[in-house]
Amino acid sequence: MVLAVLLLQAANPEALSEQALGQAQLKNFGEAERLWKQALAAAPALYSANFNLGYMYQSQGRFADAEPYLRKAASAQPRDFNAQYLLGAVLAQLGKSDDALRAWRAALTIRPGHLKLMRVMAVEYSKGRYFREAAAVAEKALAMKQDDVSLWLTAVKAHQDGDDHVAALKLAARMIAAFPLDPRAAFEYGFELSRAGRPGDAAPYLKRAMEARQPWEEPFYFYGDTLVKEGRHEEAIPVLRRALELRRDYMAAWNSLGRALMGAARLDEAKAALLEAVKINPSHPQPHLLLSQLYFRLGDEAKASEERAISAKLRKENPGALEGLPARAFPSR
Repeated sequence: MVLAVLLLQAANPEALSEQALGQAQLKNFGEAERLWKQALAAAPALYSANFNLGYMYQSQGRFADAEPYLRKAASAQPRDFNAQYLLGAVLAQLGKSDDALRAWRAALTIRPGHLKLMRVMAVEYSKGRYFREAAAVAEKALAMKQDDVSLWLTAVKAHQDGDDHVAALKLAARMIAAFPLDPRAAFEYGFELSRAGRPGDAAPYLKRAMEARQPWEEPFYFYGDTLVKEGRHEEAIPVLRRALELRRDYMAAWNSLGRALMGAARLDEAKAALLEAVKINPSHPQPHLLLSQLYFRLGDEAKASEERAISAKLRKENPGALEGLPARAFPSR
């Protein structure tokens, strides 16, 4: 009788899949793998075996092994949230970002209120420069949970990355009204005010961000750069140096510091700062352009011409160093 039951189970792919699950729960992964593959040899489209084998591989970090099984699971049950969600996670790990987003889009139609998934998608959309889609999904999440400042920040950043600063400013204004004491909310609002040509309105918010318990470089750079643009060069210098203390490779701050020092007629210091910037990032064109202007002021036209040529060459080789990469439309396939 026992033999008959065992023979029946061996012939039943679903029963084999159940046995495999039991073995996996006991951490007998080799036996679980053997049983699931035996089940799939008899029934290649069996959802439970494909999903669970794919999930086991994913849990072990074997993402390439997991992909084909999770694809089959998602195909077998396209309305299963877990299959689509996990497939997206595996594809993202494999660098197949567009396919990951397609799987996650399918998952989101099944559970449209899944906040964790919306957060992940907003980040992944932005990585692919699909900024419009990133902003849309971030704002959808924000509408569901307006007490989470990180969702506001994600949505503002997506609009900024997509070069929609009108939308970013409107959203940042709402964010600072909701979170008046949050330093990052203050920074984003100050940044957008500054970009909109309102440096006087921006300054208090940038200063508030500079007073954060755990400071970061951007508020110091943007406030310092605003001072440079206003011709307040001496005031700008210590602020920009603070930005560089917080982040040594911050090229925008090096360039602004170079301008501030030149504006303050501290030419030897400007030269030293710009040469340090070149040492830190030899491929960036802007320090060379500023050095060209500096050498011209010092009367060394040969060095000025040399630095100008280097800057032009580097800009041609690396256009993204000075200009952000453009947004893209998410491809249907």
